[in-house]
Amino acid sequence: MFTPAELLDINTLLTPENKIVILTHYNPDGDAIGSSLGLKHYLKAKGIYAEVIVPNDFPKFLKWMPEAKKVIIAEYKRKLASDMIAGADVIFCLDFNSPSRIGLLGDWLVKADGKKILIDHHQQPEKFDFVYSDTVIPATSQMVYHFIEALEDEKLVNKDIAECLYTGIMTDTGGFRFRSTSATTHRIIAHLIENGADPAMITSNTWDTNTVSRLHLLALVLGRIEVVNDGKVAVLSLTRNELKEFGFQKGDTEGFVNYGLSIAGVKMSAFFMEDLYEDFIKISFRSKDDVDVNQFSRKYFNGGGHINAAGGKSNESLSATIETFKNKVEEGNL
Repeated sequence: MFTPAELLDINTLLTPENKIVILTHYNPDGDAIGSSLGLKHYLKAKGIYAEVIVPNDFPKFLKWMPEAKKVIIAEYKRKLASDMIAGADVIFCLDFNSPSRIGLLGDWLVKADGKKILIDHHQQPEKFDFVYSDTVIPATSQMVYHFIEALEDEKLVNKDIAECLYTGIMTDTGGFRFRSTSATTHRIIAHLIENGADPAMITSNTWDTNTVSRLHLLALVLGRIEVVNDGKVAVLSLTRNELKEFGFQKGDTEGFVNYGLSIAGVKMSAFFMEDLYEDFIKISFRSKDDVDVNQFSRKYFNGGGHINAAGGKSNESLSATIETFKNKVEEGNL
């Protein structure tokens, strides 16, 4: 958490007169949007206006959250987004550890004069004016709650804040399944429920939103799932042509990588997908126990993240990327 002196300094910045923006990472997920909107609604409860800006669009299954449709998407409104960041007095940076993780917003953030406040749970954060970094906490949304708590404002947590933070924690813990989910996480969830978060509604709105095309893609992936390295590693993949054939939309492959971990004996799952428009392979890694996919991805696939959840990228072909991956795990590089 921020030091007491830092909290005092931050509190003096949180005034209705100051222009405040909230930024999060490229390809925003549930925790990115949940933490950003949760913070926005908290500031609103204090009588402070803030805008959420994201680099690119986010999945439809997250757009039910309060004021999600008011989020400024920079790829559609570049001038508005750049002007707001340049003119901001305070810039909250949520769920990313480096300006390189926020796409076109990165250069604007670096050049901005506003005070930059980082709240994030990824490893190796870069320098910001104020840094709250904790890699043990499973979701940035939980960290936003701790921030509210540190400012002694738990009484301000209302239904809008509760719904957004609950969604962020739920999605980044895999429905409270990952080992980073702690007793503290569950106590916070209980408080969010007491303040208006409806678990059944949130789960249904977020996860029970399958389209026929998404299920076709899932069937395709599961139909050719491969297990290597003596049954310890699962490999899943999709080609660009397959995405096009089944009308891929942003968010359709969310969670696909987790199916590999549901196989008995599998300790690591990797999902490889050709980008729809550019010539690179997007990779998602998930693992169990002490299998560190963060270091593996950093070393071999230009990525990173958490011990049990990371992303990566390859400029090789899909088949070559998968072959490289298999070679690395077979060589015992996990």
